[in-house]
Amino acid sequence: MKTYQNALNLLGRLLIVALFLPAGLGKIAGFEGTLGYFASLGIPAPTFALAATIVIEVLGGIALLIGFQTRLVAGIMAIFTLVAAVTGHAYWAAPVDQAFIAQLLFFKNIAVMGGLLVLASAGAGGFSVDGRKESK
Repeated sequence: MKTYQNALNLLGRLLIVALFLPAGLGKIAGFEGTLGYFASLGIPAPTFALAATIVIEVLGGIALLIGFQTRLVAGIMAIFTLVAAVTGHAYWAAPVDQAFIAQLLFFKNIAVMGGLLVLASAGAGGFSVDGRKESK
């Protein structure tokens, strides 16, 4: 039973990482364009916000991938995801022709937050750096 739980936990972490890590790497590759997008959203200090976003998505993604400090990292990423949902997918303020997609993306972020909160609660499981530390 424990192996089954550990395997599902690892799979869940991998699926969450599949969202964050490529997004962070894409922001590095398209830094100037992403910076312009952040500025267009009215985000204060867009350069700092973009750098922080990259750190959270890339380093947080790697930490979740290997299961390092999973509870803390998942909690931070859940808060980040809520901020991203409200800032980047404010469907209530979107033009009518864009509101449906913005709403889908907003609630996708809310669902991802749910997965991150479960990780924050349950931890990384046995197939992780955290799991190796706990077993010693």
